[in-house]
Amino acid sequence: MGARKRIKAENRKEEMKQKSFAILRNCPSSPRKMRLVADQIRGIEVDRALDILKYSPKVAARDIEKLLLSAVSNWQAKNENLRMEDANLVVKEIFVDSARVLKRIKPAPQGRAYRVRKRSNHVTLVVDSKLEKEVVNENA
Repeated sequence: MGARKRIKAENRKEEMKQKSFAILRNCPSSPRKMRLVADQIRGIEVDRALDILKYSPKVAARDIEKLLLSAVSNWQAKNENLRMEDANLVVKEIFVDSARVLKRIKPAPQGRAYRVRKRSNHVTLVVDSKLEKEVVNENA
């Protein structure tokens, strides 16, 4: 590995140590359905996002609610000296990627077969506090 690549990899590794995130892999629902729920909470404060997810009728909301609680727990583990209420946590990023597709066959008339695609997805959620941004803006 060249020096430039190694330096960039080390910088990326340090950046990931500062981020608080949670990843849900191979969730057995289509990415399109999951994105509808993810779009509702992007950029919103964590308390409000949890309320939205709790009262949402969508099945995907339950999975994202658990993921959000996991991301908050990861944030607390990295910032033991700060309280969650004082930090004003926000859902900074949330994105849904497609995962593997299981291909199945459904019987059709006259000896034919239709293909059924059982989709799954990966969800990545990043939580950050507004408090850090305000301090940085005041110093600048």
